[in-house]
Amino acid sequence: MRRFGLFLFLQVAALCAQVPAEQTASPLPTDKIRSYDLVTISVLEQPLLTGPVRVDTQGMIRLPMLAHKIQAAGLTVVELGNAIAEELKTEEILVDPYVTVTGLDRRLSAPITVLGAVRTPVEFQVPGTITLLEAILRAGGIAPEAGTEILVTRAQPKNSGNTAPDAAGDNETHPALVQRVRIKSLLDGMDPGANLILVGGEEVRVPDTGKFFVFGNVKMPGSQQIQDPADSTVFRAIAYCQGLAPNASSRAYIFRREAGTSARNEIPIDLKNIMARKVPDVPLTANDILYIPDNIKRRDTLAVLKTVGGLALVLASALIYVGIYH
Repeated sequence: MRRFGLFLFLQVAALCAQVPAEQTASPLPTDKIRSYDLVTISVLEQPLLTGPVRVDTQGMIRLPMLAHKIQAAGLTVVELGNAIAEELKTEEILVDPYVTVTGLDRRLSAPITVLGAVRTPVEFQVPGTITLLEAILRAGGIAPEAGTEILVTRAQPKNSGNTAPDAAGDNETHPALVQRVRIKSLLDGMDPGANLILVGGEEVRVPDTGKFFVFGNVKMPGSQQIQDPADSTVFRAIAYCQGLAPNASSRAYIFRREAGTSARNEIPIDLKNIMARKVPDVPLTANDILYIPDNIKRRDTLAVLKTVGGLALVLASALIYVGIYH
């Protein structure tokens, strides 16, 4: 019930809340350049080297005629101008270049992607920054099949604004940073740190709770959403399928995927005693396949009984006929 209330809150907020346009001041000359910024480069009497350049995801820029990229993230526009001039001299393109960098433009951030268990997956750009909750609202809110947390992935360039670039101008990246935010913490507002600030380039993923599948001798086979892992067991799964079919075997099998592979392990279970509550119930996890095979011997026995019953009925009818007419 509490979980439904959280989803209802998000959907109402998604319909009613107006996400304001981000109001940010124009960047100052002392501001550090970051990925996806647009800078205007001017090299005196060199039109091929003059014009706007977008900083890439690694915080680098590339100029015509230069063999190497130049680290831009983490520098001011003045420092970047000096770095460009130095590279032009190092590669012997110009003897004494005069370089200026102006027009640091942040009207559009790097794309922010919101996907997974949301109403409408979306990719968008914003001026300046946006909060995690606002990004979720832009995707229409949380979907009912969402799990309990949100994964925010950020790319980490080697120089993202916190450190000075190295002499080699290396553009190597660190592994992406993944932050986990509990949906409840984001919504109830008790933890302000849960409402992360997004600057652009993030991927916001809302994992769903996962499904398992029930096939074979049940009355209503199919998939089931995992709402609460504690309720995802063999006994409850069969109950949701409206029970076993008449010819179900006393043993069943769980096919579970091995981590990091496409192979599945076959796990036999004592279905008869689980249904009789004589042995502990067996939990099911996301992507499990619960298969209840046919009890061939039982089916054959029933078939024989039906045949014998039919013969008995015929014989009985014949005896009655003989008794009446003879």
